[in-house]
Amino acid sequence: MQPKLFEVSSKIVPIEDVLLYALGDFQSRGKVLANRELAFDRLRGAFLRAFAKFGIAELPEAQIVAGLRSLGANVVEVPNYVAKRPFRVTVDTEMGRRASALFKERQDLQSRQ
Repeated sequence: MQPKLFEVSSKIVPIEDVLLYALGDFQSRGKVLANRELAFDRLRGAFLRAFAKFGIAELPEAQIVAGLRSLGANVVEVPNYVAKRPFRVTVDTEMGRRASALFKERQDLQSRQ
């Protein structure tokens, strides 16, 4: 359920859960995530879908990058002239499994409601 325009969400969701959900969503669409360097832009759509799913406003890139790093992702910043969003993200296999498991768990929970 999505909050109304002026409704404030009362639940607090850890950013790590939102980011893992986004990475799981990315993988659920048949895209390879683990052990592959991806441009931040390739993952941005999944992040936006996760923010909408959890009913939170889009976070600044710096906060997303910090959250990814705290989860264990390798995030490299490239020069600004290379890309609009100058980050490259690499996720290891274990983090990819965790993301898939969290995504599936949330999908199962939603289907039971």
